[in-house]
Amino acid sequence: MMVTIDAQVHAYERNHPGRPWAAVLHGPPEVTGNDMVAAMDAVEVDGAVLVSAFTMYSYDASYAISVRNAYPGRFALIKPVDPSDPAVVDTIADWAATDGAVAIRIMMRGDVSTDAADPGLNQVLAAAARHALPVNLLCWGRLEQAGKLAARNPDTQLVIDHLGLQQPFEPPAPPVPFAELPKLLALAEHANIVVKITGACTLSQQPFPYNDIWDPLGRIFDEFGLDRCLWGTDWTRAVELLSYQQGVDAFRVSDRLSDNDREVLMGGTLRRVYDWAPSKT
Repeated sequence: MMVTIDAQVHAYERNHPGRPWAAVLHGPPEVTGNDMVAAMDAVEVDGAVLVSAFTMYSYDASYAISVRNAYPGRFALIKPVDPSDPAVVDTIADWAATDGAVAIRIMMRGDVSTDAADPGLNQVLAAAARHALPVNLLCWGRLEQAGKLAARNPDTQLVIDHLGLQQPFEPPAPPVPFAELPKLLALAEHANIVVKITGACTLSQQPFPYNDIWDPLGRIFDEFGLDRCLWGTDWTRAVELLSYQQGVDAFRVSDRLSDNDREVLMGGTLRRVYDWAPSKT
């Protein structure tokens, strides 16, 4: 029986003084761990990678950890790290020893250097490799930099978030949503890069089942191979554009994927890249 694993979901509690939000993300007032599990159960998603919500919690992954500890068989964990933090190497070591931790994330925007030779960025990638932790890169607008980082750090597994493309928080989709696709495809030459096919439905200019995304996705699958692609929803960032069920069913029922393709894309690649699989208990 096929095991379905979502490569990126978020959970968060209501803003409160005990764990105050840094900022507000598009979405409901809260999507707790219980809410996320209920949504997954409703559409038979077996497990998910829970990415600590950077907008709300910055570099504090404590809420995500609490959710994973409540549902250890359903979630793996990713937290963002700060390349400019002098203690980031120790942070990565501590994270590697955290139950359920499978990767780290760099939010390549704002004050994060645009230089592929930046010592902080390369220190993070080297430390992650020492601990066998993949590094997820939110790098839209910086795909060339991601390629240079991959070349400098061939022993580090890099995971390109959200197809490497900027995605909307609310309708409509961008007028040319796949304009940067050639820059993503150019990264296929780096064997240490895989691509998260997360949030893809939010780039569609058509209603469910989002038929217009499949030609560009097909180019990604052809260039990288499905064994270097990981499906996911990026729930709940996509909440104003589609339902969780639509984000799952668009891939589960598409005639553009064979059953074997689905098994690889919707769980198989993730199990290999993150060395993790869910266990319902």
